[in-house]
Amino acid sequence: MIPYGRQDINQADIDAVVAVLQSDFLTQGPKVPEFEQTVAKHVGAKHALAVNSATSALHIACLALGLGEGDWLWTTPITFVASANCGLYCGARVDFVDIDPKTYNLCPITLEKKLKRAKQNHCLPKVVVAVHLCGQPCEMEAIYRLSQEYGFRIIEDASHAIGGKYQGEFVGNGRYSDITVFSFHPVKIITTAEGGMALTNDDDLAEKMNLLRSHGVTRDPNYMTQNPDGPWYYQQIELGFNYRMTELQAALGISQMDRLDEFVARRHELAERYDNLLKDLPVKTPWQHPDSYSGLHLYVIRLQLEKIGKTHRQIFESLRNQGIGVNLHYIPVHTQPYYQKMGFKVESYPHAMQYYQEAISLPMFHGLQELEQNEVIKAVEIALNSES
Repeated sequence: MIPYGRQDINQADIDAVVAVLQSDFLTQGPKVPEFEQTVAKHVGAKHALAVNSATSALHIACLALGLGEGDWLWTTPITFVASANCGLYCGARVDFVDIDPKTYNLCPITLEKKLKRAKQNHCLPKVVVAVHLCGQPCEMEAIYRLSQEYGFRIIEDASHAIGGKYQGEFVGNGRYSDITVFSFHPVKIITTAEGGMALTNDDDLAEKMNLLRSHGVTRDPNYMTQNPDGPWYYQQIELGFNYRMTELQAALGISQMDRLDEFVARRHELAERYDNLLKDLPVKTPWQHPDSYSGLHLYVIRLQLEKIGKTHRQIFESLRNQGIGVNLHYIPVHTQPYYQKMGFKVESYPHAMQYYQEAISLPMFHGLQELEQNEVIKAVEIALNSES
């Protein structure tokens, strides 16, 4: 089975982790700050805070921005559920903005229309989570301009997008957002096994997230309500969480960062080859916005079902049966039973539903060989053309 995604671990990665196992620190040592500094420097952000998952990063980002009961968080329906759940964790309410049918990201034109209606109804969002689906950045300048007019804060869910660029600058630099979140899950562009990171240029937001990721506890006398009782003293000043990253994970992340640009460049080579090999088949290949350089975590095709005469499911199952580990990113969040109980209607986001009915994620990872890619294309041709 050729998977849709796979980590790439070399001897340097293994040696980095083994060195930590032989050191004095398995957690809360020097490697986590080193990893944070490495990522922050690479993307051009002031602060980076490593945590145990991108979901945790989204949660503390929302809390740091003051999201709470009575507030609204808006995001796209085409994302993993964590992009919406982070609002619910804070007691806020969640709503969705339909996607741009070309980029599959949150559509800024639809966002503006929804904001105008929300202003009239006095229910503007406090936070908008802009998800960079497949690694392609959202149209952040347009979203930022709307944030200035309507007063919401912006989280970039860049779980797919480390190494990508927007307007020639690395995703994560915070030019058009308050906080950016990366994921380091094994199928992502670089991995720490599990893990995530929140980046910001705001000193106060960084300090709040730093507290929240580690129980709300501080040893800094500047934040305490009294002078320390002694050198052992700490205070809990917020209700925080145990969202810390381990030294093992950070060491792997530091090593992986050495190859980040190589990983993304290889994904672009594979994507260009896919584009050429698929151009005569009844599928739509990914469109890239001229302002973006995608991290290309995923390569999603859309089936032109009116030209094929077979169902989405038939084609998907044919590919799986041929040993191609295709996937579907994502089932629209508003169709999930948990969200259906909140009253969301399937038909409310037509572009998202159309995408869901046509999308298939083909294998895309650094180690994918051309012979394997040829197997994928052959399997696609069979799935589209065979009688079944």
